[in-house]
Amino acid sequence: MDDPLNPEQAASEKELENCNRWMEQTLPTRKVDKDVAATVLIMQRLHQEDPTGRALKRKPDAITHICLPGQIINYKKYLKPVEMEEFYTDGLLDPVRLGPNALHKLLKDLGQYGFAGQIGQNPAPPGGGMFKVNLMPIIDNLRYQDIRRTIRYWDKAATEDDGSYTCGVKMARMKDKSFVILDVVRGQWRADVRERMMRKVAENDGKDVHVYIEQEPGSGGKESVQASIKNLVGFAAYPDRPTGEKIRRADPYSAQVNISNVSLLRAEWNLAYKEELELFPFGTFMDQVDASSAAFNILAAKKEVRVL
Repeated sequence: MDDPLNPEQAASEKELENCNRWMEQTLPTRKVDKDVAATVLIMQRLHQEDPTGRALKRKPDAITHICLPGQIINYKKYLKPVEMEEFYTDGLLDPVRLGPNALHKLLKDLGQYGFAGQIGQNPAPPGGGMFKVNLMPIIDNLRYQDIRRTIRYWDKAATEDDGSYTCGVKMARMKDKSFVILDVVRGQWRADVRERMMRKVAENDGKDVHVYIEQEPGSGGKESVQASIKNLVGFAAYPDRPTGEKIRRADPYSAQVNISNVSLLRAEWNLAYKEELELFPFGTFMDQVDASSAAFNILAAKKEVRVL
C-alpha cells in the first residue's frame, strides 16, 4: 500500500476510521498464502492513529519499522534504524532534491503540521504545533496568596466503554494575569466510579475551588451533568455548554501558552499533559486540551464586581 490516507482524510475522524477499518478487516481477507505473504506499507505520518500508528501500537514486535525523515536536525529521534544517519548529509536525507531552500519553501506551503508529517515523519511539529509546549514553564513552588481565582473543570467521557478519558483540570488565575495548571486528574472509569472520584477530588480541592462540568448536547448530556452536580452537593458546581469547534475553543488558551503565560506545577501528570497538547489536534485524545481550554475561557472571561 502506498499512502492509503491523505492529509484531508486524516483530519476527518470518519475517513480516518474508514481507512483503518479497511486495513485491519478487509486487507487480511485477500487471497494470499498468509504463511509467507508480507505486507509493505509506505506512507507519510498524518495522525497518531493513522495506519502506521495503529499498526505500531497493535503489533510492535511483528513490524519492521523504517523511518527516514527528510531532515534530522529537528527529527533525529524518529530516525529508524539509527544506522541510517551515515547516509545523511548535513542532516539532510536528500540535499539535492530537498535542500535547505526546498525545505523552507515546503514549510511555507505545507504549514507546520503538513511539514511535520511529510518531512519529519511525526504528526506534530517539534516543540508543538498549535501549542508550543516547550514554552510552558514548570514551577516547583507557588505563592497561593497571589492566586485570584481557582476552578476545576471536568470533561467527562461520553460513554463508559469507548476508550475515552474523563479529565479534571484545576487551573488558577494569578494576580499578575498569568495562569497556572495546579493539577490534572484523569482516568477511564465507569459512571459510578467516575462520580465517586469527582466527589473525592472536590473534597480534596476544598469549597473555594468552583467546579464546572461540560454539558454535552442533547437531553442525555443535560441529565448527565445534572447527576454530577447533585453528586457534588455542598460544593459550587455549574454546567458549562461550550460551543464551536474544538480548535476554535482552544485558540485563546494556546495564545497564552505560546507566550509562556501558562505554567505547570511540577507533578507526574506533566509529561502526559504536554504530550497531548503537543499533538493537538491530531492526537488520539483531546480531553486534557478540552478541559484546559474551557477552564481558561471561564477564568479569562470572569468579570469581578468591586465596591468603590
